Amino acid sequence: MNFALILCLLTFFTGVMWGLDTFKWKKQRKARALAAARRFEADNREAIDRGEKVVIDERNALYANEMREPWWLDYTAGLFPVFLFVFVLRSFLFEPFRIPSGSMLPTLHIGDFILVNKYEYGVRLPVIGTKIIPMGSPKRGDVVVFRYPMDTSVDYIKRVVGLPGDEIKYVNKRLFVNGVEQPQTPTGDWVDPDTMVTLSAFDEKLGEKTHMIVKDDRSPESMRGRAYPRALQSCQYTLDGFTCKVPEGSYFMLGDNRDNSEDSRYWGVVPDEYLVGRAFFIWLNFTEPSRIGSFQ
Repeated sequence: MNFALILCLLTFFTGVMWGLDTFKWKKQRKARALAAARRFEADNREAIDRGEKVVIDERNALYANEMREPWWLDYTAGLFPVFLFVFVLRSFLFEPFRIPSGSMLPTLHIGDFILVNKYEYGVRLPVIGTKIIPMGSPKRGDVVVFRYPMDTSVDYIKRVVGLPGDEIKYVNKRLFVNGVEQPQTPTGDWVDPDTMVTLSAFDEKLGEKTHMIVKDDRSPESMRGRAYPRALQSCQYTLDGFTCKVPEGSYFMLGDNRDNSEDSRYWGVVPDEYLVGRAFFIWLNFTEPSRIGSFQ
């Protein structure tokens, strides 16, 4: 059971309790409180008419006690506004994620806490992910969170390289989109902070976005025999790379850590219905606070 489903169930349950309390139980408590106050006033009419403060305070305390919510409502109906706020925020606006691996280095580091825009690619129903309001679609170069095609209970994050209808070619670690090589400008060495391995860094331009990628010169270029059967539906592999045709309604994803990323090269394209949203902001990193901010 995933967190989105748990949050949905909690919001529904506390919402039912809030509704019952607001439209039924609170009215019943008020009726009992008024009846108790009237009985008290009848038994203490002379003292109340004289304005004796102790008696009046006792009547008010009796009324307040009868109106008090049971403790179990504090932990159900009382929490409904909190659950509702988190549910709406997380389901339709922004959702937090934590980066668990180095596949998107150097853009995203292990331990980065990021925010994902949930509405930019369309408003979707919580839990099931069905799009109900089209808003837009991924652009080449976007960093996107999506459900892993091999296990949709797992979330992945990669960069969009291929759009529907594109032909993606990757030969000798050079990327071609529709026959055009994507510019990669060497920027020198870059050291992986987790493994301390020196990688070759490049500024890559995809569409209107320029970002940094890294390559491992020790890694072999051939992917033949390493792809899942699912990838063979849209890709053809050779000794020095591969060529993939992106079907309509799908996207081709690559990690920025090109030789240390399990992505569309291995398990194929990502259907539109698996998209979660566009990652755009690092809101926390316990070991590197300076990383907080937006990214490309």
